[in-house]
Amino acid sequence: MKITPTPIEGLKVIELPVHQDSRGYFLEFFHTEKFRNLDLPTNFFQDNLSHSQPNVLRGLHYQKNPLQGKLVGVTRGRIWDVTVDLRKNSPTFGQHFSLELSESQANLIWIPGGFAHGFCVLGNEAADVFYKVNCPYNSTKEGGILWSDSGLNIKWPIEFPIVSEKDKALITLHEFINTEKYLHEEN
Repeated sequence: MKITPTPIEGLKVIELPVHQDSRGYFLEFFHTEKFRNLDLPTNFFQDNLSHSQPNVLRGLHYQKNPLQGKLVGVTRGRIWDVTVDLRKNSPTFGQHFSLELSESQANLIWIPGGFAHGFCVLGNEAADVFYKVNCPYNSTKEGGILWSDSGLNIKWPIEFPIVSEKDKALITLHEFINTEKYLHEEN
């Protein structure tokens, strides 16, 4: 397992070893002891699976009180994964990080609490996104930042994304700053 820090503190890319032969492959998405030895989180509350058709874009979502961290990977297909730092005292507040996650790359990203997260499906195949979260989902404490906010300058690699009405109605980062308490203050 290889851990690569990103330019945003706390956000880590994880490359998993793949055991492959003529029958297919095997890999471990999560192993408590191995994660602990690499100083990665090990206390997860639930596992989630999201199935999305080509060109679907989901996000950018966050949860406050408690802040929700996510370990995200892909079990089928490819996605462009995007995180936005919403931690008030972070030197990278408002900055984003993105990368391709895919079944073939066998990579994960650890997203600590305090980030908005979203993704879009790449290619002509549906994608299954598996993620572990470190606290329960709370619909009354969820929020989001508009995926197309020009202030974020995110370069989404799809031309005509399919976006839910709920995600189309999310606020901009500027509106978040003016109307929301910053995420770390919600704990």
